Amino acid sequence: MVSAVRIFYYKSYLILHLNTSFPRSSMTTGGASSSGADTSPKKKGWPKGRKRRLLPKDSNAPKGPLSGESGLHDAGYMLFMGDQREVLRQTQPGLAFHEITKLVAQRWAALDQIAKTKYLEAAEADKERYQKEMEEYQKTDAYKNFLQKQRKAETPSPPKKTRKENGEERKEEEEEEEESSTSLLSTVREGELRQLRKSNTDYEEQNAILQKHIESMKSTVERLESETSQQRSNNAALQQHIETLRRTLARAFINLPLPGSEAAPTEETIDSYMVQLHSLIVNNPQQHQGLIQTVRGIVSQLALT
Repeated sequence: MVSAVRIFYYKSYLILHLNTSFPRSSMTTGGASSSGADTSPKKKGWPKGRKRRLLPKDSNAPKGPLSGESGLHDAGYMLFMGDQREVLRQTQPGLAFHEITKLVAQRWAALDQIAKTKYLEAAEADKERYQKEMEEYQKTDAYKNFLQKQRKAETPSPPKKTRKENGEERKEEEEEEEESSTSLLSTVREGELRQLRKSNTDYEEQNAILQKHIESMKSTVERLESETSQQRSNNAALQQHIETLRRTLARAFINLPLPGSEAAPTEETIDSYMVQLHSLIVNNPQQHQGLIQTVRGIVSQLALT
């Protein structure tokens, strides 16, 4: 975009410079005589049907100087034009573009050399700035990448192949694709088979572990059932022994009612009777010496086996 604006300014400057330097009559007559005298053949343009190869532009490169496409004098004039255009637009907003350009050209021609030197030095400084930035930029990776892209763009494209060659290449590509797809399918199948074999082996190992665990649980259940049955038998024997003991104690203490109570013990009340008897003997042994002697006699005569 910047280079297009520069070219536009430069062309406008050349047009105005030629218009102010030469009269229109001499230009037209000279142009007519020269055109009549010039019998050289015209240069042919770009061949029809052939595309121009556009080289890539470096968007990361530093901004070029105004004197890059023209001389230092023209670069100074373009700087002067940039300043004067803004002034004229503010002071005389009704002027057309060609009028502004003409006034700028007249002011530049009337400008003294000292004032022109200011713009020429600015153009020179801008050129030095560009050279310095360009030297720094050429050391970066972005510039190297741009050179690679430019070389690729400059490389001529291979000649077009005939239909026969394209057909043969397409056939070869199809055969290669078919072979690659077949080999890929076989590779995938082999991988799936390996995965299935591995999964089957894992399942068999897990089944073996579960089978051992089940057998262990079965033996544990059988052992617990045996122990439960034995405990039930022991509980039944103990219950029978307790019932026998209750009957024996009830018969032995049937004639010994507790002090303050005339009720004799039975098989149903023998448990509470023995608890009360023990409490009386332990709490007041001095008051119940006779009771203690009677109990000792009864107990000595008991056969508790």
